[in-house]
Amino acid sequence: MTPTIFVLNGPNLNLLGTREPEIYGRDTLADIEAKVRAKAAELGLAIDFRQTNHEGVLVDWLHEARERGISAVLLNAGAYTHTSIALLDAIKAIGVPVIEVHLSDPETREPFRHHSYVGLGAVEVVKGLGAGSYLVALEKAAAL
Repeated sequence: MTPTIFVLNGPNLNLLGTREPEIYGRDTLADIEAKVRAKAAELGLAIDFRQTNHEGVLVDWLHEARERGISAVLLNAGAYTHTSIALLDAIKAIGVPVIEVHLSDPETREPFRHHSYVGLGAVEVVKGLGAGSYLVALEKAAAL
């Protein structure tokens, strides 16, 4: 059976390509998905790629990862990274390795972005590589 990786994207990532391209780049979320799918095919992985602007939906998807026996989760929780204890609790509860993903490097940005609740539960953090952050995170997930 082909290992499946969830790639979960949080709020405002649907606006990539036009939202602050000087910070997040010009790739759209669809562009990133295409790159992730191509890399996953090389690595022999299946991808379930999703985006929501709602915190509870991300929590539900993390629970689903456990229920479905997903191999790993790449999570770009957007701003919820810095605010959501609910996401941290879900990550700790599911027993599925989660890799935190960021296009930019939050530690070089506003002070409120320096703390990551998601990172407290994640097994790895990949940041600051633009769309390449997803590809590096996918390689790390394949190696788990």
